[in-house]
Amino acid sequence: MAHLLYRLGRFAARRAWAVVAAWVAVLVLTGGAFAVAGGQLTTAITIPGTETQRLADRLQSELPDAGHGTGRVVFRTEGGEPFTAAQREQIDAALEAAGNSSGVDAVLNPFATQQEREDQEQQLADARAQLADGQERLEEAGAALDENQAKLDAARARAERAKAPDPVLEELEVQQEALDDGRAELERNREELEDAAPELARGEKLLALAQGTRTVSEDGTAAVAVVTFTEEQQAVTAEDKQALQDAVDGVRIDGVQVEYSTEISQDVSQLFGPTEAVGVAVAGIVLLVMLGTLVAAGLPIVTALTGVGAGALATLSFSGVVEMTSMTPMLGLMLGLAVGIDYSLFILNRHRQQLLSGVELHESIGRATGTSGNAVVFAGLTVIIALAALNVTGIPFLGMMGTAAATCVAVAVLIAITLTPALLSLVGHRLLSARARQRAARTPAHRGPDRPGVATRRPVLTLLAGLVALVAIALPAASMRLGLPDASSEPADSTAYQAYRIIDEEFGAGTNGPLLVVADLPEGTGAAEAADLQVTVGEELMAREDVVSVVPAGLSEDRRTAVFQVTPTDGPAAESTERLVDDLRALSPALEDDHGVSIGVTGQTGGNIDVSQKLADALPRYLAVVLGLSLVLMVLVFRSLLVPVIATAGFMLTLFAAFGGVVAIYQWGWAGAVFGVHDPGPVLSFLPTLLVGILFGLAMDYQLFLVSGMREAYVHGSSARAAVREGLDAGRTVVTAAAIIMISVFAGFMFSHMAMIRPLGFGLAFGVLVDAFVVRMMLIPAAMHLLGDKAWWLPRWLDRILPDVDVEGESLRREHVPADPADPADPAEPERELIGAGSRS
Repeated sequence: MAHLLYRLGRFAARRAWAVVAAWVAVLVLTGGAFAVAGGQLTTAITIPGTETQRLADRLQSELPDAGHGTGRVVFRTEGGEPFTAAQREQIDAALEAAGNSSGVDAVLNPFATQQEREDQEQQLADARAQLADGQERLEEAGAALDENQAKLDAARARAERAKAPDPVLEELEVQQEALDDGRAELERNREELEDAAPELARGEKLLALAQGTRTVSEDGTAAVAVVTFTEEQQAVTAEDKQALQDAVDGVRIDGVQVEYSTEISQDVSQLFGPTEAVGVAVAGIVLLVMLGTLVAAGLPIVTALTGVGAGALATLSFSGVVEMTSMTPMLGLMLGLAVGIDYSLFILNRHRQQLLSGVELHESIGRATGTSGNAVVFAGLTVIIALAALNVTGIPFLGMMGTAAATCVAVAVLIAITLTPALLSLVGHRLLSARARQRAARTPAHRGPDRPGVATRRPVLTLLAGLVALVAIALPAASMRLGLPDASSEPADSTAYQAYRIIDEEFGAGTNGPLLVVADLPEGTGAAEAADLQVTVGEELMAREDVVSVVPAGLSEDRRTAVFQVTPTDGPAAESTERLVDDLRALSPALEDDHGVSIGVTGQTGGNIDVSQKLADALPRYLAVVLGLSLVLMVLVFRSLLVPVIATAGFMLTLFAAFGGVVAIYQWGWAGAVFGVHDPGPVLSFLPTLLVGILFGLAMDYQLFLVSGMREAYVHGSSARAAVREGLDAGRTVVTAAAIIMISVFAGFMFSHMAMIRPLGFGLAFGVLVDAFVVRMMLIPAAMHLLGDKAWWLPRWLDRILPDVDVEGESLRREHVPADPADPADPAEPERELIGAGSRS
């Protein structure tokens, strides 16, 4: 591989403009593919096979209107006074304009809806009063009939005793017929009242169940309008959302605050924001300080941006074919930037040091590509394999994210070994500053390792202190709760958060995340029986703890499927809401036994819970795959059994420390003001799985660049403990550079405009910080120093069958030593002076 890369590097250096043109063509082609085939990204996280998805698919076919996307427009008076008549008229006009905007099917006017509900309450009250009055009148009429019947019976008896003439008897018969007709009319009226009573009682019960649901707050200062789109939620375009907002904002509403829910205001078409750009700028400053020239500092950023451009556009080109979440290209963008800068830096720095030692330009580019480029290819493969392994979780959207991110990393590797050599050829010796040349002339070609660090001077103390610190940081991970973000995690000044907060304060937290309960009614259910079952099921649902209201939301034409909207007490991410979902699902067998009705829970809140549970179940399997992969790869590279075990243990420490940091900040709210966490909640459900894959790949990068130097020194005759010091000294600066750059890039995503990306940005930045500066540069060297020769033990039979993985390009280095005696003998020597040379040049 090293020789192939050497030839590739020299070819790219000699045909630099052709290589640049080829990558420009790739960018144009991927951009064209995106323009032609790109589709709509979605924020919906779904997993086929879950109860939520099964019920959602069923509703889509049986109750199509229930599958349309919805959003809410929230109004609140600025002065805290009830809406005036003029304000209501202005809001009515705004909602009418919204209903006429593109992509909108209907708009539910909150004032009209609330008035209808109040009118219904009044009608039911009037009907109840009329029923009571009618019953009273019937009782009075019945008593009068009984009294008249008694009088008539008495008159008939007297007439019969007196043997009255026939006309008298006939008159009495006529009176009896009149009484009979009156009694028949009375019975008919009584039957009508009895028939009306159940329907009235049913209406009263339904009204009682929905008592906690309002569209206008009790104090009359806030109102919520529900907008129904013509398409399902994930198919609503950013243009339609903006058109809706423009329609409402186009109507002047004096003294009223207008806010939009996440479903309306969230726009995932913009992937790269200003905070992400800040991270790249910080990485540029770090590169400038380390490398000393603008040309050298800018080159890795140019190549990384080229790589993420090609990778992201290629990924987005498939968004019109497969359902793709907004996180998919964002993950590729984040990783592509970080590894792209680092991989280019590894090759650039090796080339820079070789130029300073007098190697000819094209030869130096070839060697740098064959040695550092070889390590880059192997490091990239570990990241790619770890990300591609996300497909073993069996969760489609997660597998798609892993595949897209792996694609971006693969492009970064290709860029590093082709475009970087070409650009290095074009910039030539402008890569070096005059001060760097002067310093190189004064510095001996060979020098001993720096003074041993604390990891090898105090290995036991270092090991114990590091373990205690990382275990302490990891402790919060024991209380990790998984979930998906809602509007409470949006920036405090965003309209989505303001809408969420107003609904929470004026209508109750649960109104922000209602549950959708689907009931399966018995076959052949009649209209009246279906109505009674709706009441029965509604009352059973209402009897559950933490339920505020239950509203029947639909009934299929065949009366087999009924839908209920259940409003919980707390918000969609609350623990009580999770328990409620479990309670409702556990209620189904009892309803089946008693009433022949089975129920299930769907909707966004129920879906989030299902997705989180599915991801939690898949995490151990994926972690086992990654750990097994880690051990196999490191046995191949380091030809040792204990080194892979130590490295894997270090990775686990890094992982759980990152989990602990994420839980402390985003779930507990520690230092929330610093990281923009104003409403702590559960940890992003797929964050642990992504951290496992990404941090594993990056940790193996650092392990490779540090421990491979230790192994080379050990193989070349140094004692085990001296090899640890030499390898640490040789690789410390390149790992420091890589880690600082990665932390800078990932930290830029901690304040992203996308709520789901922020905790991932923190987790990666903190994980890299812990892994590079604590685990790889302190704990691993300390443990290997204590193990001594035992660290490199490998059974002879295993040593014979393992292939020789020449990660550092040692064979290539040996071939080219005679060609240039000034070339450092130490394969890791070029990395030693990265920070020192850059800062002094």
